[in-house]
Amino acid sequence: MAKYAIKRIASSFMTLALVICVVFLLLRQMPIEGYFNNFDKLTPSQIRFGLENLGLNSPIHIQLARFFKNTLKGDLGVSNKYRVNYPITKLIAQKTPVSLLFGLSALAFAVLVGLPLGILMAKSAATLKGPKIADKAGSAFVTIIQSVPQAVYHLFIQIYGTELVNRFTRLPLLYSADNPKTWILPIISLSLANMAMYAMWMRRYMVDESNKDYALLARAKGVSPSRISSKHVFRNAFVPLAQYIPTSLILTLMGSLYVESRYSIPGMGGLLVDAIKRQDNTLVQALVLVFTAVSILGVLVGDLAMAFIDPRIKLSNGGVR
Repeated sequence: MAKYAIKRIASSFMTLALVICVVFLLLRQMPIEGYFNNFDKLTPSQIRFGLENLGLNSPIHIQLARFFKNTLKGDLGVSNKYRVNYPITKLIAQKTPVSLLFGLSALAFAVLVGLPLGILMAKSAATLKGPKIADKAGSAFVTIIQSVPQAVYHLFIQIYGTELVNRFTRLPLLYSADNPKTWILPIISLSLANMAMYAMWMRRYMVDESNKDYALLARAKGVSPSRISSKHVFRNAFVPLAQYIPTSLILTLMGSLYVESRYSIPGMGGLLVDAIKRQDNTLVQALVLVFTAVSILGVLVGDLAMAFIDPRIKLSNGGVR
């Protein structure tokens, strides 16, 4: 276990380093306007001096080595346009708590709704007892969420969800830190993709487990279907599903890029969108690094989670067996 964990951590760092190199090289192909404020008003000599001061006239491998060195020190540079000469680490420190609040709340809501929905769908499937309408309705929900682009149903929720809620209570359209009611629609929007994924995989794994020999033997011995489902089938079905919960951070991050902008939430997702719009290359580079690190961490935690949940799973150099 320890050997595998060390190998996976090292592999994750290598992946992160590779992504940083690719993003760094791509951003170096962008117009230099992204490194200056009021670029149109600068003279050629001022531009040359500014590039020299930023170290952008050095060979690319020296620039990359300098970036890695500064990153390890916790220095991600300063913003050039979003907030001129303001340290990016301070910007991220200000925005991260807001994104964490919405991201973790959305994940928790997705788990609380998605897993029971998957269980209900599995129970209503042909192999288990229960009304089949639940499986059909749940499958329709999963299909819609997975087939419709996120931007479409996010916009649909913002427009019609606000009108629906306002019939019962006044709900402002944009986010307000002092009004928890304004958190409801963004959290629902962020949770839908993960909710559908949890429901789909929980249904699949529970149906598969219910057809295995131990479940068939228990039914033959007269054990009630509800006891088989809760004590055996669910526990065994949850083990492979556990790896998807940390990796669902990726879907949450993807959704936050759009949702935070739509609801004017001052988080990391909205910050990245603003940085791209303003062509703040240094800030974009730092934010891509942060988002990539979080995504890789989620995948790593997901790989290791199964071994902690089920001791029967052994991790070898080749992976899970």
